[in-house]
Amino acid sequence: MEKQKKSILIVDDDKYILHVFSRILQKQEYNVETAETGQEALEKLKSKNFDLALIDVKLPDIDGTDLLGKMHTLKPSMLKIVITGFPSLEDATKVMDQGATAYLVKPVSSEELVRLITEKLATG
Repeated sequence: MEKQKKSILIVDDDKYILHVFSRILQKQEYNVETAETGQEALEKLKSKNFDLALIDVKLPDIDGTDLLGKMHTLKPSMLKIVITGFPSLEDATKVMDQGATAYLVKPVSSEELVRLITEKLATG
């Protein structure tokens, strides 16, 4: 029987990052979907299950930390990794308290991204 592919939702308003992260993760045999806004991400979560979500902190319609809380309410068992280009101790503490699995700072190397996701999906 074929092993079920893990599915990942990438939430970022930067189309370039969505494209690059999608390609990297698809090469690792993950099913990948993207959302450019928090609202789009929430709509996708309501209709589909994801194993993991990558969430940018700065989104056009909602703060990523607020989106994280909503996602955690909707899908508490889904792994959630928050990514930011503007790291702060306050944000890191807040997202971990709200159920984030990890907190990454941009720029993220493809190796680091793949390693972290593989590790979290294997243990999560």
